[in-house]
Amino acid sequence: MRFIRTRTARVAGAALFAVPLALGGLASQSHAQDASPSPSGTFGSGCSALSQKTDTAKDKVTEAAAAYPQLSQLVSATVRAKLSDAFDGKPDVTVFAPNNQAFQKVTVSQLVSLLGDPGQLKKVLTYHVVDKQITPDQLSKGSFTTVEGGKLTTSGSGSTFKVNGEANIVCGNIKAANATIYVIDSVLKPPS
Repeated sequence: MRFIRTRTARVAGAALFAVPLALGGLASQSHAQDASPSPSGTFGSGCSALSQKTDTAKDKVTEAAAAYPQLSQLVSATVRAKLSDAFDGKPDVTVFAPNNQAFQKVTVSQLVSLLGDPGQLKKVLTYHVVDKQITPDQLSKGSFTTVEGGKLTTSGSGSTFKVNGEANIVCGNIKAANATIYVIDSVLKPPS
């Protein structure tokens, strides 16, 4: 009789211990389902507005960016700074590519000054490039060292992300042969 009571008490104790664990497991699974997953393909509210000439997956990053008319000012600045070969020669990069509207936010005098100073232009452009491929799931709380040497941060969730808390990623995860491109709506300023 004593053996049965002890065994019953152990089973009851185990059941009392197991119920909270099971509920905790369900709670964490429920929480995991509430979190928005990172996009696996191209994403962003501005992707439909990006007109693309061709498939860019086999092109090096400069040629891939040139396929998008909305990135023409960035491509022009990259050529002017003589960075095309440098970016195309890297095996894996991520480019936070300001679109033409981003350049329109810069005052004319600032843009003329930037384009007239090759050293500063190179500094600004290389601040938009990270020397590794960044996947969408790394964007939620990212901190990356740029080719320029400064830090760049990303934040957000789902398909809504910001760079340095100011620039929106309007179309992301565009593939090139050696790069991932995230189109942004502001020109980033490297830290002084």
